[in-house]
Amino acid sequence: MPKQQTNDPLHGITLEQVVNHLADHYGWDELGKRITIRCFTSNPSVKSSLKFLRKTPWARKKVEDLYIALQKKISQR
Repeated sequence: MPKQQTNDPLHGITLEQVVNHLADHYGWDELGKRITIRCFTSNPSVKSSLKFLRKTPWARKKVEDLYIALQKKISQR
């Protein structure tokens, strides 16, 4: 049976990897400006962000969308 290719740009990437990548790329201050949620603006950490994002689908979607946009921007260089 041939391998099925997925069109999901987040396939194989954990939420923790996404948050770490965005925090490394933008920094917590800029990330908090781009996505205004308390886990990015008030005493931010990966652990608190993951806890919030796993419980809050709308916020997780915003974070994942930002990650996808960043990856597209990087691949176009």
